Amino acid sequence: MKTIALFPVLLAASCGVLTPVKDVTVNHVLDATVPARQVTGSSPAIAIARPSLPGYLDRQQLVSRGGDGRILMNSYQLWAEPLDTGISRVTALNLGRLANSLNIQPVETFVTLDYESLLEIRISRFEPDAAGNVVLECTWKLQPVSGRVTSPRTFHTVIQPAGPQDAMGPQAGRIAAMNEALARLAREISRAL
Repeated sequence: MKTIALFPVLLAASCGVLTPVKDVTVNHVLDATVPARQVTGSSPAIAIARPSLPGYLDRQQLVSRGGDGRILMNSYQLWAEPLDTGISRVTALNLGRLANSLNIQPVETFVTLDYESLLEIRISRFEPDAAGNVVLECTWKLQPVSGRVTSPRTFHTVIQPAGPQDAMGPQAGRIAAMNEALARLAREISRAL
């Protein structure tokens, strides 16, 4: 009898405790910022390999660098796709627009080995610094499928996002700055084509 009497009390208490939690997670993607235009060419044919990333960047959370070598992660600000996939996709779009070629694509998009060169990117840094400025440091090389081995080239850019920033600051400005950093990288690579 006492058990039956306690049931309504426990039921009422559980309704207050087991309320749904609002999901405040925000998912982000990188976007090409080189102006879109009608791309009609088929050359050059370049495959964009997935870039190598440092382990601390190869995760779902957005990462920032704090002072004294600290890495800051925000569990509610996430990438909607793996960061390396997004970088290769956006680099292919930017380069394709700059070179007027439909055949600049991520390597996994090619059905056969119908490309002339493979673009390899090794990222050493791609996140905001302690001041909130987005830093992209990498090496890249455009390796012909047949031919001599080419030497890697270095690339470094720092972009101050629009609006006030802190280490995990407003993410819209950060993502826009990351997009611009990738556009700058694509412009440099396109000069070597």
